[in-house]
Formats: sequence, C-alpha cells, structure tokens
Amino acid sequence: MNIIERVKNILVTPKTEWAVIDGETATPPSLLMSYVLPLSLIASVGTILQGVLFAGTFSFGLKYYITGAVIAFIAQILSFYISAIVIDMLAPSFGSEKNIGKSAQLVAYSGTAGYVGAFLSFIPVLGMLISIAAWVYGIYLMYLGIGPLKKTPEDKKVVYMIVSFLVMIVLYFILVAILGAILYSAMGYGGLSRYGGL
Repeated sequence: MNIIERVKNILVTPKTEWAVIDGETATPPSLLMSYVLPLSLIASVGTILQGVLFAGTFSFGLKYYITGAVIAFIAQILSFYISAIVIDMLAPSFGSEKNIGKSAQLVAYSGTAGYVGAFLSFIPVLGMLISIAAWVYGIYLMYLGIGPLKKTPEDKKVVYMIVSFLVMIVLYFILVAILGAILYSAMGYGGLSRYGGL
C-alpha cells in the first residue's frame, strides 16, 4: 500500500485500517524509511511555510524557521525510535504482546494526524486549532490500534494507551528542548526557540 492510501485510510477509516496493519510485517527501520521519514519531512514543511509567509511579520527571519523545521524533523525521527522501544518494553506490564515491529507500527501510524496537523500549522489561527485537533485525534487512533496490534486486554487498553501517548509526547518535547537549545544557540539565537523559550 502506498503512503497516500495509508494516510487517508488511517485518518478516515482507522478501525478497518488497523486490522489491515495488524496483518502486515514491519520493522522500525522499514517504517522509518517508508512512512515516518517522508511524513516528518512534510510536517517540517509547515514550519518553513510559516517562515516564508510570515518571516516579515516577525523579527526572527527565515533562518529561524528553517532551524525550527530541522529541530522538529530530528525530534520526530528520534522520538519514533525511542517511543517504539519504550512502549514495547512496557507491554508486559499491561498484559500486552511484546513485539517491537507492532510497537513501531503503533507509534508510526497513530502519529499520522500529528504529521498532517504539523504541516497545516502555518495557516494563521486555524493552524493552531488544527494542530490541537490532530493531537487529540492521534490519541483516538492509538486507542483503536493498541488492541489489535499489541493484543492489549480491554480493561488495560485505556491506561496503556495513556501511558504510551504520554511517552511519545514527553519524549518529543524533551528532544525539541535539547535540540532547540543546541541548534538555536549555534545559529545565534541564544536560548530562544519557537516552542516557548525551550
């Protein structure tokens, strides 16, 4: 299945798409190359578009937004790998199947809405609302996928899903903070970042 079909199906018909995904074999590297990497690039374009469209409005300039896009891109790649490993390690604690391939699928595909939301974040005012809605929808996608992929019992799905989603979010923002501190300083912006001074 091509990436466009997968994105459309996971967003529009997630219940049936998770069943299809469960029948597939994947590894973290294969998902990175075929899905996470392309969508991370597309998501990063949203940050660059902000700079292209609104750089004159802000004092930071286009270089600032390109740096932000690089930070977001690297953070997305690293958080994909680390989240998959941590979520897989936690699986037995929630009566779930330990399988790094399935954990990577869960992380990659439940993050789809977030990638789309990040791309659309350049739209004034509406972009922020779309990004928030995308994060919320990502939680729902993970909830639908955690049962079929991780074989999580019904009574443990909600808690495992919450813990897994928090792992993904916290890891991403920690990575953004660290990378932001390094790259923005290297680019001459001091400790400033587009993520609230992290």
